[in-house]
Amino acid sequence: MAVPGSFGALAAIAVTAATVGSLHTLAPDHWVPFAALARAQRWSAGRTVRVTMLCGFGHVTTSVALGVVALLFGLELVSAFGHRLESWGGLLLIAFGLAYGLWGLRRAAGARLHGHVHAHYDHVHDAASMTPWTLFLLFSADPCVAVIPLVIAAAPFGVLAVAAVALVYEAATIATMAVLVRAAWAGATALRSRWLDHYGDAAAGALIATLGIVLMHLGW
Repeated sequence: MAVPGSFGALAAIAVTAATVGSLHTLAPDHWVPFAALARAQRWSAGRTVRVTMLCGFGHVTTSVALGVVALLFGLELVSAFGHRLESWGGLLLIAFGLAYGLWGLRRAAGARLHGHVHAHYDHVHDAASMTPWTLFLLFSADPCVAVIPLVIAAAPFGVLAVAAVALVYEAATIATMAVLVRAAWAGATALRSRWLDHYGDAAAGALIATLGIVLMHLGW
């Protein structure tokens, strides 16, 4: 039998999940890297959105999984672990940005010396194919712990309620990321510069690394 007022309480949790899911994606680390890499690698709008949604799925699924684990092992322990993972987000961005930027410099140097991108610079370490999956792993390792108490709050209403709240949070997060990245993609691809065309990968790496440094400084 449904608990009186349970529908209203569950609806409030779902609305909160949608709000938190949307608002936390406003942080620049949820959309700037995608726009920068899309400009550097000349991704289409469709591919940029698909990569964004893939990474958003990894990000949210890890977050929800932590919430489920918290139900089993306790909120404090899992929250502490989640916050530790969050604190690594800036470091991961810095490491990824530096690695990608150095690859970009090497690639640009090869193109400058040979007049084109030599096959040696794309062999095995082709960033165009590795970057989406690297981003997926990076975002999967950087959960949002704000969803954990929402999952726990929905638990008394049953498994379906937890699943519904998780889906609302996931949909809100991924949809907002896609909208923001699509808008940023339009602005980034509108930039016309021979320098950016040549050093776009290096510039994207530098921007992502700088973003990681700023976020760490701000404590995000």
